[in-house]
Amino acid sequence: MSLSGTTTRYGGLAQALHWLTALLVLIAFLVSAGGPPERVYSAARASTLRLHESLGFAVFCLLVIRLVWRPFDRIPEAPAMPTWMEVASKATHWALYALLFAVPATAMLGAWFGGHPVTVYGLGAIGPFSGTWGAPLAEIHGTLGDIIMWLAGLHAAAAIFHHVFLRDRVLSQMVPGLPDPSSGQKWLNAANRE
Repeated sequence: MSLSGTTTRYGGLAQALHWLTALLVLIAFLVSAGGPPERVYSAARASTLRLHESLGFAVFCLLVIRLVWRPFDRIPEAPAMPTWMEVASKATHWALYALLFAVPATAMLGAWFGGHPVTVYGLGAIGPFSGTWGAPLAEIHGTLGDIIMWLAGLHAAAAIFHHVFLRDRVLSQMVPGLPDPSSGQKWLNAANRE
């Protein structure tokens, strides 16, 4: 598999960044503490909080790498589809990028301005500052975390819809070894040829 994309498929780096980001976002969501500050910052939740913060920081770093790599990568041509689908696809992608920035940013700012340090990978604490913005930013972080999960679910469902019902290459562009459904190839046979 090539590092760069082609006219029909995302490259290996873009695919790896996509799936690693998706996995880390899912894990961060599943281990999120949630609730009032007394619960989130309790001693009993300290290791979970550090894991959540570290995952969020990793997601943010992956976003930076993706944005730096994107201008140098070849993006596959989208299959023919109605204009409304193209607009929805672009809007969803850019909304996901914005959320991948906003979710970690509101978490860090909410913690800092709530008087709590942010600990990434156990390397020491960053902050804290004090201010009245901590609780509102933490609330925004939680809401954006829910939104990114719903939007990612919609994104995945749309890709599966394209693959199963429209039989175009939207999903196969991002899944390693998955052939274009209109090619008639089976997944494992196509993976062995690459």
